[in-house]
Amino acid sequence: MEVFSFERKIKHYSSYEKILLVGEGDFSFAVCLARAFRSAVNMVATSLDSRESLMLKYSEAMSNVKELEARGCIILHEVDVHSMSRHPLLISVRFDRIIYNFPHAGYLHGPFSSEHNRFQIWFHQDLIRGFLQNAREMLTAIGEIHVTHKTTFPFSEWKIVELAQKVGLYLVHEEQFSLWDYPGYENKRGAGMCDQTFPVGMCSTFKFAKLLCHSTTSGFHLGITTLGPWSGYSGINGPHMQRPFCI
Repeated sequence: MEVFSFERKIKHYSSYEKILLVGEGDFSFAVCLARAFRSAVNMVATSLDSRESLMLKYSEAMSNVKELEARGCIILHEVDVHSMSRHPLLISVRFDRIIYNFPHAGYLHGPFSSEHNRFQIWFHQDLIRGFLQNAREMLTAIGEIHVTHKTTFPFSEWKIVELAQKVGLYLVHEEQFSLWDYPGYENKRGAGMCDQTFPVGMCSTFKFAKLLCHSTTSGFHLGITTLGPWSGYSGINGPHMQRPFCI
């Protein structure tokens, strides 16, 4: 007989969801979720860095990675968000939640770069656009993409909601983000002084979902497909809101 564990939650996330985390720095956010769930068998956590780079950049990265692996998390390194939907270990997997916290494309001009620079903003937008396009292809029927991002100027100029709309996503909800909701999570710079945190200031978690449409004799209507084995959370609690019709 197959035995199911009780559902455990932390903020927006459930142990019943299949979760993909991308752009992890020292993997402390993934550890936070795993500790709340008391397991990480439902999680895949990835980084752009190689395993060797992590050891050099972040003092706690390897201990976090080892804890995640012990809890059953799949760890993947050198995963580019612009091509992750074609990654050989991810290409056939669909996720209920895909999480990208504080995405940053790096600095065009090294330490002399300015976040106010228009070319720097375009650089960031290109990162977000490619991520959203790939993540959209990796969602379950009623899955969500969560992007946590600063909402003050000049970060507001990234216009991530507009970028999402252009790749076939819509904003389900925007909720203010607080580090206090995620014990043990340490947001890292990633560029420059990698192992240092940065002030998050005013920021939000943007939740996006894809339009689901199918063709009928009377036009295009909302289509919900049968969910896979990782659909426990949605099946129990249901979607947050009805998805808009695609016309």
